[in-house]
Amino acid sequence: MASEGDPRVLFVMNLVLSAVFGTAVLWGLDFIGLAPFTPVNAAIATLLLMALTGIVTRVL
Repeated sequence: MASEGDPRVLFVMNLVLSAVFGTAVLWGLDFIGLAPFTPVNAAIATLLLMALTGIVTRVL
């Protein structure tokens, strides 16, 4: 039987990885002029990615 891991660790990993990926995507969008890079936009991107990851991991 495989362990699913500690949910707190998984939450922090999801937060960090979503923040890094969301910031990188937002930086790229700012670089090409599609979206401004602001802390609010970075936080929104992080929350959206965390939600999407949570949904995908629970459905699949």
